[in-house]
Amino acid sequence: MLSIGAFAQIGQVTHRMLRHWDTAGLLEPAHVDEFSGYRSYDPSQLELLHRIVALRQLGFGLDDISSILDQGVDADRIAALLRIRRAEVEQEHRIAAARLVDVERRLHLIEKENHMSHIEIVEKPLPAVRLAAIRTVVADQPEVAGVVGPSFDAVAAIIGDEPGSLTTPIAQYETIDDGMEVIVGYTYTGPARDGFEIIELPASEAAVCGIHLGSMDRIAESWHAIHTEVIARGLVHDGACRELYVRAVSEDQSDWVTELQQPVRR
Repeated sequence: MLSIGAFAQIGQVTHRMLRHWDTAGLLEPAHVDEFSGYRSYDPSQLELLHRIVALRQLGFGLDDISSILDQGVDADRIAALLRIRRAEVEQEHRIAAARLVDVERRLHLIEKENHMSHIEIVEKPLPAVRLAAIRTVVADQPEVAGVVGPSFDAVAAIIGDEPGSLTTPIAQYETIDDGMEVIVGYTYTGPARDGFEIIELPASEAAVCGIHLGSMDRIAESWHAIHTEVIARGLVHDGACRELYVRAVSEDQSDWVTELQQPVRR
């Protein structure tokens, strides 16, 4: 018999891992002392230990390993599982490669150009959103500011008596042939009413997002950083941009928190 220490040393695993595999039913000790609880292993169990370690190194989870051990090592089954694992590893590699490019680019900006974006930018999916909203078309960008606030106020005046209906204000902006379409409203689960329309903003698998802090008079700088990052990451715009007003209470806008969201695709 081998002590748990000797067995772990030969197999190059930890005591904790052996106990975990015992609990999972993968590799039970040959003997457990009923008084001390001390585990001992038969030398023949090293073959099973090595098989578990090999499968773990390939990236298989405990459920897959348990299934393989229960059903035996069948070449076709192992090949099928390895193909699935290969696809997973390839996806992990693509993600890691993209992260490495982003790290190198940021490092270059900091070391060579002494420049760092004034907002932190992330990539994430966006959920679909149902809005009680007002849709307006403006001819030029300067007209937007005169539309957003009054539109929010108009929607709020209609549904303000419904609990929880004014918690998530969102605006969407899209350039069209006649100028810019502006959709302004609140997430809403209730029925349509006179004075606003129900607008469904679609989900996006990926969006480049950043947090703008403070007044709207400098939000163009934050949007510029977002668009610069989209290009730097080799992405293209894939839909209208959105602004989620996380906090927009004070009159001077000094404590406003706005998330900028630009749907993208590769």
